[in-house]
Amino acid sequence: MLTAKQRDLLNFLREYQQEHDHAPSFDEMKDAVGLKSKSGIHRLVSALEERGHIRRLANRARAIEIIDVTPVAKANPKLSADSNVVHANFGQASSLSLPLLGQIAAGTPIEALSDHSRFLDVPASMIGSGEHFALEIVGDSMVEAGIHDGDTVVIKKTDIANHGDIVVALIDEHEATLKTLRKEDGRIGLEPANRHYQTRYFSSNAVRIQGKLAGLIRNYG
Repeated sequence: MLTAKQRDLLNFLREYQQEHDHAPSFDEMKDAVGLKSKSGIHRLVSALEERGHIRRLANRARAIEIIDVTPVAKANPKLSADSNVVHANFGQASSLSLPLLGQIAAGTPIEALSDHSRFLDVPASMIGSGEHFALEIVGDSMVEAGIHDGDTVVIKKTDIANHGDIVVALIDEHEATLKTLRKEDGRIGLEPANRHYQTRYFSSNAVRIQGKLAGLIRNYG
């Protein structure tokens, strides 16, 4: 699967070569997909080549051969500040391109990341209503809930959760973790799903819910 930027670049390469009969320059590619540096374009071109969509021809300037001639659906460019979901249709199938915001600990809490430059395509059937985003799991404290180190979780953005929900919890506004929410009088418990870890308790105002678990993508690599 391609990220939103990879799809945009592949479509631009097709359209440009149809009109000009040669590949665009890296500056033209950079401007077309809205990147600030050529290094980002180099990474996108390399990714398209690795996935078999294009081939770079040696010893020839601006020489890129399109291998995959099947049109690629463009992600919705109107990604607003109020929506973290980009819709894309692939023939009869429908996918969503979610922002992959970084890593989150399923173990000792780590600082939450907010990388809005990466996207992940997921089946539309995995996503319900509302805003969603994806996070990569680091750690093993949720293994007994089937969430392993290296997996990717799909999170529904919400600040409301029930006792027993698996949530993204922000602790003291700078550390994030994925745990089962336990609500008690005057305090919040963040419970692991690993017998080797203990439930940690915080005052209610020290924990802010950022989302609830909506889906899981297993990494078998």
